[in-house]
Amino acid sequence: MAELPTVPHSVLADARVRRYALIGLAAALVLAVWGIVSRISARNALEREAAAAAVPTVATVKPKAGPGSDTLVLPGSVQAFYEAPIYARTSGYLKKWYTDMGTAVKKGRVLAEIDTPEVDQQLRQAEADLATADANYELARTTNERWKGLLATESVSQQDADQRAGDAAAKAAARQSAAANLARLKDLESFKRVAAPFDGVVTERNTDVGALINAGQTPGSALFRVADTHRLRIYVSVPQAYAAAVQPGLTATLEFADRPTARYEATVASTAHALDATSRTLQVELQIDNAQGELLPGSYAQVHFTLAAGSASTLRIPVNTVLFRANGLEVATVDGEHRVHLKSITQGRDFGTEIEVLTGIDAADALIVNPPDSIADGVPVRVAQPPAAAASTAAGHS
Repeated sequence: MAELPTVPHSVLADARVRRYALIGLAAALVLAVWGIVSRISARNALEREAAAAAVPTVATVKPKAGPGSDTLVLPGSVQAFYEAPIYARTSGYLKKWYTDMGTAVKKGRVLAEIDTPEVDQQLRQAEADLATADANYELARTTNERWKGLLATESVSQQDADQRAGDAAAKAAARQSAAANLARLKDLESFKRVAAPFDGVVTERNTDVGALINAGQTPGSALFRVADTHRLRIYVSVPQAYAAAVQPGLTATLEFADRPTARYEATVASTAHALDATSRTLQVELQIDNAQGELLPGSYAQVHFTLAAGSASTLRIPVNTVLFRANGLEVATVDGEHRVHLKSITQGRDFGTEIEVLTGIDAADALIVNPPDSIADGVPVRVAQPPAAAASTAAGHS
């Protein structure tokens, strides 16, 4: 049997080294390719995530149709049907008062009496002056009659007769002046008794016995205040948007803080028929019967008006869907392809949390809630599911 040739150990070692080198090179190539591919994949994934993150997620809401009627709640100021401060018409010192705060009085009842010594003296002097004027007039009249008779017999001249007639006329005028002065002082004398001008309740007493009384209407000088509370007036300032809907005869419901469980009905009696130029509101007067005296003048009331809706075709949207732009009010809507479209709207009435939209949108539009000021037309968005829909979806998957 022939013997195989013997391979040198150095050749075998070189072959193994080459094989291991090839294996190492192949492994390095595989690792390099895997690294490049993984980096490209990661970069693509990052780009996709960045692109997805760049698309904003928005919540949407649908416009809703306006109701058949609107409830308008406004603050009201309650006043007595008649109310008047009572001032003194003569000067002196308060002698006595007869009615205190809270006293019900009838028209003409004496509220207080004033001691007026100066007026009393002037009255007595005026009476004496009138008596003097009467005596002088009677003498002048008698003399004038005599001289008329003498003139008829040509016993006196015409000039003398005319002088006696003029003197009689002057004495008559002086008599009238004295009588007028006496009447004036008698009126001042009657003002010593301060009387109620109408049936009502004394709501203030601002004087006391011995107080100095000055005649006339000066700040802080009112002796009493009387209010007729059998019927009350309620004044409300209605915004311009509702002015046309508030007409005489309209009924409103009143709520008072001191009677939280009670409700009262009042009727619009009149309106100012003009808007206040500063506040752009219409002054409205309501009246309510208060024969039982339950309600107090000076109270604050919440007045609830139920008004007919302005138009059945109007829509209402939340105020947080509106964009205030230089060209007017706009809303951002989302179409079926999840792209934004900006629409200009015409605003109607403002209800605080909602506004009325007259034109610009329809009931099918999806409005973006709290749109950013930077939002632009045509940008893509992702619409978030409403919480109720998301909960029902999760329940279905479970």
